[in-house]
Amino acid sequence: MKHSTLTPADPVVRAAAAIAAQTQLRWIHSSEVLDIAPLLGGGELLLTGGQALASASDKRRIGYIWELAERGVAALAIETGAALPSIPSSMVGAAEAAGLPLIELRKVVPFVGVMEAINSLLVSESAAHLQQADRASHAMAVELAHGGSLDRILAVLADAAGAEVVLTSNAGAPLASAVPAGYAGDGGLAPMGEADQDRARTTHIDVSVRGIPSARLSLHTPAGGDVNLARIAGNRSVDILALALLQRMPPGLKEMAGAALIRAVDSGMQNWRLQQLAPAAGIPPAAQLVAVVIRSPGSRQLRTTIEQLLDRVGRHSASYADSEELLALAVLRTGKAQEDRGGILAGLRTLELPEGTVSAVGPVASGISAAPWSLAEARLTLDVGAGYEPPSFSPRQASEVLDAEAFAVERLASHSLDEVQRTDFVRQQLGALLEHDDQRRSALVETLRVWLDSGCNTAQAARELHLERQSMHQRLQRIFALCGGDPRGTGRLPALHLATRLAALQPK
Repeated sequence: MKHSTLTPADPVVRAAAAIAAQTQLRWIHSSEVLDIAPLLGGGELLLTGGQALASASDKRRIGYIWELAERGVAALAIETGAALPSIPSSMVGAAEAAGLPLIELRKVVPFVGVMEAINSLLVSESAAHLQQADRASHAMAVELAHGGSLDRILAVLADAAGAEVVLTSNAGAPLASAVPAGYAGDGGLAPMGEADQDRARTTHIDVSVRGIPSARLSLHTPAGGDVNLARIAGNRSVDILALALLQRMPPGLKEMAGAALIRAVDSGMQNWRLQQLAPAAGIPPAAQLVAVVIRSPGSRQLRTTIEQLLDRVGRHSASYADSEELLALAVLRTGKAQEDRGGILAGLRTLELPEGTVSAVGPVASGISAAPWSLAEARLTLDVGAGYEPPSFSPRQASEVLDAEAFAVERLASHSLDEVQRTDFVRQQLGALLEHDDQRRSALVETLRVWLDSGCNTAQAARELHLERQSMHQRLQRIFALCGGDPRGTGRLPALHLATRLAALQPK
């Protein structure tokens, strides 16, 4: 913030100021793309002009913050002005909770000039760090070749990085740890990752064995240490640690086959390949099963928790996680498929998941050959559910669990009707109600949808809308007058119900 190219922007820290004071930069990027997180490597200062944020929903803005924080971005700087007069309070709150320094640039500066000036300084520093990291990686390889323990291998990394190093399993169990020579601790700081200052100096890196996320490497740099060196050295050490883990605790055949099966299901591979992989993963090819898709800032870290839930509810499960999604298949008991599926939905809703997490449970698939369909329908549910705004009496939760069966109509419409056809159908069926809502800021379409969803139960709909029963009757009379009479007992009722469901998906 004190660099000569940034000071003209009149920057001010809006969130996570304690972390900002201790943050080291690895690089500076500029982007207006909200889905930028998977393309970043961590340690970056991200500059944005705010145009995309200005038109985004509040939910997307909060998700953007959590995605950047999970990716390990050093800080986010947003330029405010005509497009975005101020940073929304929801983003400030999310950044504070996520430990992501959020900076407001109150005046316009040329981002290209800022990046060229600061990145040129960082390049020189990174070259030296890479040399040190490569020497450390070589020394770790020598230690591994001589049969050194995980603790001894990590000791080499700890000395090179000047950081406390801990390797844990996906379940959080410690596998090995080391501290640099002469390390005296942090003098009473909170445990690693809990305090704001610690989060700024802690780097987390996933370690995969044969493509299966198997462990997490955490490097905690003491006050005054070089966070960038620790980050580079940690990333350079991943392959050596993967080899060490493979020698000492190789992934089981079932786990490897399960990950391969999920990838095959996801890629739409031929049925014979699914039939081949399923038994090795412990999944009978003819079993009834269900697909689960979870999009979360912490999808990799959720894998063990989700598998434990699925194994507890069903018989067997398999999962695979990347930086964006966690995909899973769960085998359901014969004759109790819907009961088990309901248990999975209920279990997901009880989990404490990161803010911005959204999950979907697909329909029941009969046999492994139908698993790609269940997975595709779960993904489609996430897409149509993202556009579905709940009524004001039912606010969105920090994390959402969507049931594909509850969106069966929307899924059918997505398959059968394009966006223009859906819009035309809604306008044909609900034109008068939409116009009334637009002109008088009323909620007749929403009222009709809740009433129809309740099975035309006026008392129940009134309770859900927090209306007096008389007020509900008055609204219904107004609705009937505008849409051509009471639809009960007529062929118009299904069309109106479909239109209200599709209307909820229309962009606001």
